[in-house]
Amino acid sequence: MRHSLLKNSEEDDPMSTVSNLFDVAMVFAVALMVALVTRFNMTEMFSQEDFSIVKNPGKENMEIITKEGKKINKYTPSEDQSSKNQNKGRKVGVAYQLENGEIIYVPE
Repeated sequence: MRHSLLKNSEEDDPMSTVSNLFDVAMVFAVALMVALVTRFNMTEMFSQEDFSIVKNPGKENMEIITKEGKKINKYTPSEDQSSKNQNKGRKVGVAYQLENGEIIYVPE
């Protein structure tokens, strides 16, 4: 009689372990996605505001990512320019905007 009291009906179901592992895996996956989004400062992707991000500015692998409404666009200047013509651009100077709004161009 004591033996039958210790046995539980859930212990007989082998699929209960699999469902628990699935739940743990889903929680881990969601936590990993949240950690990656916050680590790479991509929280803007989930906001309702429009924005532009420039990755690697001034370098060969520069990318411009813009969000307009629900549409996200990725622009890579070197790929788009090389498809039109085989010439590549080069940096010819730097532009600075002062506090009063005036822009100063300094050639190199």
